Amino acid sequence: MYKSRNILAGLIIFIAMATFPFWSALGNDSVAPVLELDTPAINQLEEKQCVESRDFMRRRHMELLMEWKNAVAREGMRIYRASDGKTYDMSLQNTCLKCHSNKEEFCDRCHDYAGVKPVCWSCHLEAKGDE
Repeated sequence: MYKSRNILAGLIIFIAMATFPFWSALGNDSVAPVLELDTPAINQLEEKQCVESRDFMRRRHMELLMEWKNAVAREGMRIYRASDGKTYDMSLQNTCLKCHSNKEEFCDRCHDYAGVKPVCWSCHLEAKGDE
């Protein structure tokens, strides 16, 4: 085969580069962050329940917040009816951050772990701790 050494070297380099993310992550077990739910507002609640289930909020909270943004800004809707029938004000600052006032210990830990940068703070004032 003509220039088989170059082709073989190119294939080896290509395979190494294509599989780099997989083998470079071996042995790098990252531990999920421990979230602090110890805030004054949460401690005062009789029933410690978010607007949706814990699993829903872990997986889809950003989708929920985007739905809220669109409903409030484009449709003028302000009330959210949760899957359990309870109603909540569709507000990041007045509903979510009322309980989760510890942004650094709650929001930031998960977002840093997941490597995502939410766009919430492009419109909202950033939470400043337990105020």
